Amino acid sequence: MTCGLALAVALSLADPAVAISAAQPHWTAGDPVAVAGEPLFVDIVARADRLRTTALAWTPADLSALLGGPDWAGFKADALALADRDMQGHLVLAERGVDGDLKCILRGISEDIPLRLTAMEAATTDADRAAALSDLVHLLDDNVAVITAPPQPEA
Repeated sequence: MTCGLALAVALSLADPAVAISAAQPHWTAGDPVAVAGEPLFVDIVARADRLRTTALAWTPADLSALLGGPDWAGFKADALALADRDMQGHLVLAERGVDGDLKCILRGISEDIPLRLTAMEAATTDADRAAALSDLVHLLDDNVAVITAPPQPEA
């Protein structure tokens, strides 16, 4: 059993949305990848949109007071949980044999979220905080867009 399959099995036991998504039919080269209606991916979109809405309400000045507090801790925990879900989505698509952009993008987003959070925590000026916040908002926006975009056949 491959490591990815073992991980997908372990995750599916913990989360029914992963199991439902993993049970979808095998992908054939040239087929568009449409996952926006599957429970795991619906959850990813909802989480990313909720986090994006929260982050859009913040100003750089808010961040200096927010970072390190309980609201930040909750936001950070939710963002890291989203990163885990993105990796689960990547693994589900990998196990299906999908060889496309979505699989790679989900992995990249999963890896980038912790980096963006760290950049926000490391920012020491309003300009740095504004840039870090903007980067995080764009990443969360991309997280929604790549899943909800209509599937396209391969060129």
